[in-house]
Amino acid sequence: MKKILIIEDNTDVRENLQEILGLSGYEAVVAENGKVGVEKAQSFLPDLILCDIMMPELDGYGVLHILSRNAKTADIPFIFLTAKAEKEDFRKGMSLGADDYIIKPFDDMALLQTIESRLQKSERLRAASAQQTGSLDRFIDEARALEAIKHLSENREVRHFRKKDLIFREGENPRWLYFVESGKVKVYKTSDDGRELIVKMAQAGDFLGFLALFSENTYPESAAALEDCVIRLVPRQDFVALVFGNRDVNARFIKMLAGHIAEREQQLIELAYNSVRKRVATALSSLCEQTGTTELHLLREDLAALAGTAKETLIRTLTDFKNEGLIDIREGVVHVLKVDKLKHLLN
Repeated sequence: MKKILIIEDNTDVRENLQEILGLSGYEAVVAENGKVGVEKAQSFLPDLILCDIMMPELDGYGVLHILSRNAKTADIPFIFLTAKAEKEDFRKGMSLGADDYIIKPFDDMALLQTIESRLQKSERLRAASAQQTGSLDRFIDEARALEAIKHLSENREVRHFRKKDLIFREGENPRWLYFVESGKVKVYKTSDDGRELIVKMAQAGDFLGFLALFSENTYPESAAALEDCVIRLVPRQDFVALVFGNRDVNARFIKMLAGHIAEREQQLIELAYNSVRKRVATALSSLCEQTGTTELHLLREDLAALAGTAKETLIRTLTDFKNEGLIDIREGVVHVLKVDKLKHLLN
């Protein structure tokens, strides 16, 4: 059953839409304003969003702007509901990435046909994207079609890094695209007084260093091994030739860049507005999702850097979580006992 989120401040319109979609076989969830709509979109992850433009708290344009910058919601088909049909409104919505418009009052059949059409298009795009994704070997296979980099697979270098080894340093000139073959890597920034803020936890299958290669600038961050790692190195010139010579690969890395920016913006918002409890809860729950385990083998310094707080503050918060029965700590390893309750702290 396809899931549809309705963001509409008019009670009659909202309930009418929910009834129509329910009778048509969709699972419909409603939100009474834009702020609630953003929260539900990020937790419900619908297959399509219907959103009014003029709303309190946050208007439809603001909703679309926020969701389009979140990697989890950026590709969800987004349809505006509006009583205004001026060209300026259409142009503004489309420039922000809206997929379609439905003018109120709307015809029920036209509404359902528009929804069905957008869902079908989304399915086709997902299927095409799934065919293009894969391991580094598939990445290399695509590159072999280009004469200029036909020897890319033979030329790539494999390096082994031990725990705490530096992979690249902030401010250095980039030479390689790094592919994490195995192990975990922390990507971090260092303040003037030497404190670290971890901005990403990379693991097997992730690429590192592509932002500096795209911008033709120095590395904006540093990367170090959290555990023993195997890293494959693709020469800079081969990466550039591949990305700018193959449209499919180009599109994939552009999407990765968009996700990178969205993650950084979300992290900045959390650092600015979330309490320490929320930041630590976010770090623990995110690590569980990324690693697929509730046993977190991470130094307290690294966990503090990931949550954007001091080590002493982190330890006090972990103690509070332990006393509340959310986690357990045995031999230095954090065992998350109640992931759902940790996530509940974020709401």
